[in-house]
Amino acid sequence: MIQTDKMIAHKQAGVGVVTFNNPLRHNAVSLEMWEAAKAMLDAFAADDDVRVVVLTGAGGKAFVSGADISQFASERASADATRAYDVTTAAAFNAIYEFPKPTIAMIRGYCLGGGLALAVCCDLRICSDNSTFAVPAAKLGLGYAYPGLKRLTDIVGPAFAKEIFFTARQFDAHEAYGMGLVNRVVSSSDLETHVKGITDMICANAPLTIRAVKVAVNEILKDESRRDIARLDKMVEACFTSRDYTEGRTAFMEKRKPVFTGS
Repeated sequence: MIQTDKMIAHKQAGVGVVTFNNPLRHNAVSLEMWEAAKAMLDAFAADDDVRVVVLTGAGGKAFVSGADISQFASERASADATRAYDVTTAAAFNAIYEFPKPTIAMIRGYCLGGGLALAVCCDLRICSDNSTFAVPAAKLGLGYAYPGLKRLTDIVGPAFAKEIFFTARQFDAHEAYGMGLVNRVVSSSDLETHVKGITDMICANAPLTIRAVKVAVNEILKDESRRDIARLDKMVEACFTSRDYTEGRTAFMEKRKPVFTGS
């Protein structure tokens, strides 16, 4: 795994946590941080003890404020370097979007540019009431690739996606909720508790069911000609032939909480 103190990974009680740890720059992300983030996610994907992953930022003032522009002189100094940078960041975004388990962006403070692109790759977005969102690409003359625009548009719709990009303005947590960009807005002091409540519920539920639903929803967002319905049918069948299905029915009859193992 890439070694950097600007990325922290830990797990507890079935929850993997990935923390962007660059608070002096509002958790702006460098190339090595993107590389480390992907490696951490790959490790959590392979860990059967991890049922859900939370992504967050250190320092209390930002989730992720975008790319670390101070590193561009070395990381994007040439066309080849820029292409390599784009490949690395795309791999990190895809690792989050295609992650086989539920992912939650726990957002406090600034969620800007690449930070917003990161958040929309997650399944759920929970933010504090003092959070701020923006994509300032039009203020910088940046082009924005199709995958990021597609993910944002899938969540907020075309009209709000255009407003976000055309104006390049910052908008607050309640506007984000009105757009459908975030699932919940809670007070800053309650953010961790609220997210823990969600992760507790996810960890208590059947992993095979959750994974099948995640894949199905992502397939629905694809063009019909590209949907892998056969894969979905197999995942649904696996639920019904699993030990967890037997456990769920038995626990219901015995009026107790089920204990699911993901098998």
